[in-house]
Amino acid sequence: QVQLVESGGGLVQAGESLRLSCAASGTVFRFNAMGWYRQAPGNQRELVASITRSGSANYADSVKGRFTISLGDAMNTMYLQMNTLTPEDTAVYYCAARWGPWSDYALSGPGVDDMAYWGKGTLVTVSS
Repeated sequence: QVQLVESGGGLVQAGESLRLSCAASGTVFRFNAMGWYRQAPGNQRELVASITRSGSANYADSVKGRFTISLGDAMNTMYLQMNTLTPEDTAVYYCAARWGPWSDYALSGPGVDDMAYWGKGTLVTVSS
């Protein structure tokens, strides 16, 4: 069984930083891509950033230059460093993973429907 558990969310002021973590357990050695997604109230879930096993990353335009995705050892852990947060970043952030391959040269990361495994999410609230 695969389990993904997010942590690190919280309440911060605009301009501050947060670091999210995702701890993966189970058959993580079969993961080929992982990602962070977010869902704000009334909005659809959207890709924030993704990373392949080899470390190739994709970012949503809204977070480029502010957020950085990274992997720990053997895809057991994934991180999202979020800097210069704005109220528009307020959302529940989800960790997700897929076994199927994802090209290092893809122009975008996996969509919501491309991911097979999901965590329960961690809430990030940014006050103005």
